[in-house]
Amino acid sequence: MNGQPLSKQSTRLWCRAAGLWLPGRVRRILELSGMSPQPVLPGLRPTPGDLVAAWGHSPLAPKAEAFAAQHGLPLIRIEDAFLRSLAPGRAGRRGDGPLGLLIDRRGGVHFDPHLPSDLEHLLATAPLDDTALLDRAREGMARLREGDLSKYNLHDPDLAPPPPGYVLIIDQTREDASLRLSGATEGLFKEMLFRARDDHPGARIVIRSHPETVQGLRRGHYGPEDLQPGEMLLSAAVGPRALLEGAIAVYTISSQMGFEAVLAGHRPVVLGRPFYAGWGLTQDQGGPLPRRHRNLTRVQLFAGAMLLAPVWYDPCRDRLCSFEEALDQLEAEVRALREDRRGYVALGMRLWKRGALQSFFGREKPVIFAGDEQAALKRAKRDNRDLLVWAAAGAPPALPEGLRLRRVEDGLIRSRGLGADLVPPLSLIADGRGISFDPGGPSDLEALLAWKLRPGQRLRASRLIRDLREGGVTKYNLSGPMPEVPEGHRILVPGQVEDDASLRLGGSAIRSNLGLLRSVREQNPTAVILWKAHPDVVAGLRPGAVPAEEVAALADACLDDSSAHDALSLADEVWTMTSGTGFEALLRGIPVTCLGMPFYAGWGLTRDLVPPPPRRRAGVEIAGVEIEDLAWAALIGYPRYLDPITRRPCPPEVVVERLRDGRVLPRSALLRALAKAQGLAANYAWIWRRG
Repeated sequence: MNGQPLSKQSTRLWCRAAGLWLPGRVRRILELSGMSPQPVLPGLRPTPGDLVAAWGHSPLAPKAEAFAAQHGLPLIRIEDAFLRSLAPGRAGRRGDGPLGLLIDRRGGVHFDPHLPSDLEHLLATAPLDDTALLDRAREGMARLREGDLSKYNLHDPDLAPPPPGYVLIIDQTREDASLRLSGATEGLFKEMLFRARDDHPGARIVIRSHPETVQGLRRGHYGPEDLQPGEMLLSAAVGPRALLEGAIAVYTISSQMGFEAVLAGHRPVVLGRPFYAGWGLTQDQGGPLPRRHRNLTRVQLFAGAMLLAPVWYDPCRDRLCSFEEALDQLEAEVRALREDRRGYVALGMRLWKRGALQSFFGREKPVIFAGDEQAALKRAKRDNRDLLVWAAAGAPPALPEGLRLRRVEDGLIRSRGLGADLVPPLSLIADGRGISFDPGGPSDLEALLAWKLRPGQRLRASRLIRDLREGGVTKYNLSGPMPEVPEGHRILVPGQVEDDASLRLGGSAIRSNLGLLRSVREQNPTAVILWKAHPDVVAGLRPGAVPAEEVAALADACLDDSSAHDALSLADEVWTMTSGTGFEALLRGIPVTCLGMPFYAGWGLTRDLVPPPPRRRAGVEIAGVEIEDLAWAALIGYPRYLDPITRRPCPPEVVVERLRDGRVLPRSALLRALAKAQGLAANYAWIWRRG
């Protein structure tokens, strides 16, 4: 990996387990934590100050313990944090390493009750009363609950759990070290089942299989032969949150899902001695825990186990990070998995767009491209895939029953360069309801704006707005010279592509750039009008040019070659039809007047010269919309992002940093050649843009 260089003071870390020293995610986290992993090999001798590492209580751990004892070196134990990845490590999913580690410098491990661990010591002694810390914990708990996130995340939120009212028993794999260290045997699992039946006579029993058992990676303890009539062995990938919501009681030996049960409000019956037992939040039946003499709240337990104890890693930025940043990344990857797991048939996509669409939407199953509508519908129906169409092209008039459609469009933080110049996007929208630029119908964006943001979401949106403003990041991020402009009350008037779908669907009586300029001048006779044509129009690639003599007569300055950020820095207000520049102005606190109905109008944030749809008026009356609400919906909740460096799904903050720092991959040689040819043929763009 490319990233921060190792500190000269990094500590040599002797490792028996190859997974600790071979190149990969675990080694990188250890390096960034100030350690230099290396294997134990003949002829190499440790020196004072070195450390020895063991992976938990794995089969090679005794050899690491013996090596540490032989050379008088401290032993540390390493384990996955409680929020790991999409799939279990044994699944071998490419690029899917842990997002965090527990590095225990006491030589204990959280699932071994015999020896103190760093996590146990933290939970027993840390004040855990800081208001800011506990607010972070509450927000983290809410995000995990809302996103249905767990340690592993291959479950399908669309799968319904059993009807509520059952007793949930959590199975574990037979090779689980936490069971061995708790003294748990196969007989204890039988006892747990019998006890649940005795405690809840007549109640339905649901046994949840471990994800690794479902995938055939490791055996569990229960099988069909253990069930009585009416009981269920659940192997379907139902989400933990849904299962816990429907349970009237939860039983576990030492599963992490017991921790999640605590966070969900249960007091699970615990027959082992996991890290979350002994703090007054569980019904403990696994033996004494004398070092745990303190009662904690659920929020305090979460703060210690998730915010303070682990070392978290950001795989896009290649650095250690906060829990929240690791969660941002996991949310992006889980969203891509869940939305794309059925696969897609993409209808009518231009050749140059297909690479980007494959990168965004083809990670689970390669996107199938089709030019013929009937063939696309038939293939999607046959393979149970979703259908992708470019939003501006419109959807097929009739969809077969059960076929799900997503309309694709560029996101609002797109790239460094124009789509018309064949620069691939860093963000795309795949809307399952409609599309944001069509006020005639609902969209996923409008649905997001109906939510009431939590304080943590509002804070994140506020920080993203700050980063966009301070970094000068806009949709296309072009740069150019800034001319001298007259003093006075300046109105920026951004031009548009006149055949743009947002103008066709969201425009009013004024749908031309010349009409826009004339209207602004008529209503603001003494203002300093700054005209900025759309970059695609300036390049001659799209229609919408205003004759130079008209610009000279109506505008006081022409900013065609200036960046959108620089142009906005001069503006006292913005007048627009439906341009995205109006949204960028709102993010910068600049008043906006809309002559059409773009996605950001009608929420009480703009001066609207046309009436908004009743849906938007109702949304404002019910919840109210502030700029943070709009920014969160339009920039965080609605689009998906792809990191141009690692090619991973990522949160918007990563793309903003890449654009700010200029760290974006150049176009391929083929796209550069096509863009050059396109520029030479700009006068004939109407031919190759048909359809």
